[in-house]
Amino acid sequence: MASSGPLESQPWYLSLLGIAESFRTSNPPRIKHCIHCLQAILALKPPVRIEATTHTQLGCLLFTHCRNIDLAYAHLEKAWTLAQSIPAFDEVKFEAASTLVRVHEQKGQLQQAKELLNTAINKSKQSPYWHCRMLFQLAQIHAQERDFTTACERLGEGATYAAQAGAHYTRALFMLSKGMLLLVDKKWTEAHPVLSECSQLVEAYNESSSNKESLKVFFLVLQVCHYLTAGQVKSVKAVLKQLQQSIQTLTMLHPEEESVSSNSAERFQWIPKEHMCVLVYLVTVMHSMQAGYMDKAQKYTDKALAQIEKLKILDGHPILYTFQLMLLEHIIMCRLVVGEKSMAVQEIAQACQVCSQNPRLLNLHRAQLHTLLGLYSMSMNCMESAEMQFNTALKYAHHQEELYQFIAFNLAIVYLRSGNRSQELQSLLERINPETSTISSHSLKAAGFFVLGLKTFFQAKYNEAKRFLRETLKMSNDEDLNRLTACSLVLLGHIFLSLGNSGESMNMVLPAMQLARKIPDMHVQLWGSALLRDLYHLAGDPAMESEGYNLHTTFSQQLLKDHFQSSQLPQHNLIQWTEGPIPPQHLRSNSANNSNGASSSYTSHSQTELSRQPFS
Repeated sequence: MASSGPLESQPWYLSLLGIAESFRTSNPPRIKHCIHCLQAILALKPPVRIEATTHTQLGCLLFTHCRNIDLAYAHLEKAWTLAQSIPAFDEVKFEAASTLVRVHEQKGQLQQAKELLNTAINKSKQSPYWHCRMLFQLAQIHAQERDFTTACERLGEGATYAAQAGAHYTRALFMLSKGMLLLVDKKWTEAHPVLSECSQLVEAYNESSSNKESLKVFFLVLQVCHYLTAGQVKSVKAVLKQLQQSIQTLTMLHPEEESVSSNSAERFQWIPKEHMCVLVYLVTVMHSMQAGYMDKAQKYTDKALAQIEKLKILDGHPILYTFQLMLLEHIIMCRLVVGEKSMAVQEIAQACQVCSQNPRLLNLHRAQLHTLLGLYSMSMNCMESAEMQFNTALKYAHHQEELYQFIAFNLAIVYLRSGNRSQELQSLLERINPETSTISSHSLKAAGFFVLGLKTFFQAKYNEAKRFLRETLKMSNDEDLNRLTACSLVLLGHIFLSLGNSGESMNMVLPAMQLARKIPDMHVQLWGSALLRDLYHLAGDPAMESEGYNLHTTFSQQLLKDHFQSSQLPQHNLIQWTEGPIPPQHLRSNSANNSNGASSSYTSHSQTELSRQPFS
């Protein structure tokens, strides 16, 4: 909290400022006492430079530590107003403006935030750091409003300004951010040349090893996410491996060996190194989930959540809660696949708890929460709740094309399993039919053919069903979509059995079971073991029939036991929530949560150990 510029050196001011700083940096910080010292400075009616600085310091403290938005706003507004008439006072003036923008954002006043930023950007052209920082802030607000075109324009301005200022690292950050938004906006044609330029900028940058690796991680994360969004699980493997190698290189670099740039426009950081480790874990979990490697997904989720808990103690940055939610969303789906519904519903409650404490997160992730509750309801055979949850999720899945399609495919399966819903099913399939509608994701398109195969199977149109399922198999084999492959094989096995072709049925079911064990997918194994029991009975092989029967009984008992445990949990009642705030009475934990919940599986490794060999 050092003073900015040659302020008057009155002993009272320096003494109070020193005491305030000692309170702020104590362990734990004594923020209330720090604020009292700063308020004492204002009570002594100091010169205007000291007054403006103190208002800025108070505003930042109140916003960051006390969440007293209105009082923070008053101090920052006063500081910004006073600083206008003070020459050579950029640090205080623009710190006040930048934090005041964050206050406006917190209050939902995005128009006021943009107006203030535009004013500050025009005034900051001779202050490279602040000019770049506020261009980033303005682009971020436009992106929040989904005005990606304007956001990209601001980032382009930033890249040009940074290049003129000789800030090559910051220029690359602007360009990577622009590429990211173009990918989010699905403007593939425009994104390609931007990302090609980013690749050249990253390759050419050699001023700092840690900055270079940071840029590489940013670039590779964009590539991995682009592949995963497109459902290209096999194609992404080489890039994902590069990303994992790059983050390991970055974590082994020592910051003290890096030279600090004298260019103020280079004072930026994409995200801290520790946050990058969590992000790489997250995209690895996303890949493992899509590919059907549930054990890997579990392993990296545990590591990532452990690291998030450690980082929350240090800074509690909002991005950590977003990472936590995304990890929970994936591990919940993993739990449902492997037949751990009781753990899944407790982790859904955990995700709801995180969202209930932050309205912005709830708004951003509400569609996902209802989707997870729909999937859980399906696994519990609560079809009315599943339908209700999926329809609610569709209402909230604004501008999320892939999520909308994912929800719709699962809702279609609910309609199929419920029976007598042909009209609703037909209406839904008209919007998501992979043969007639545009589905950009390879994996979702393959899933669409599976749903059509399931529909025609229920209609006893077996030849048509085989055609759809063979298309699913072809697409899933192309990209190593193991779970979709297992589901398609076992359904084909069922079809061939229905047609009386037990030999061909066996040829489908055996590899399906082998793949399902590898995933492991409890429900496919249950289905497959029932088919094997019937097939061995037809073949007149009582020993193998008995083995199939025992296998089916084992899976049934495991699933029934878990089903009963889930139904007894207070969190199970979340399946009735569709409107309003999240019901707090359904979020409470119990002894089962302590023994089975997600938090119990966190590893006890230190942060250094987690980041040293994260992908062994």
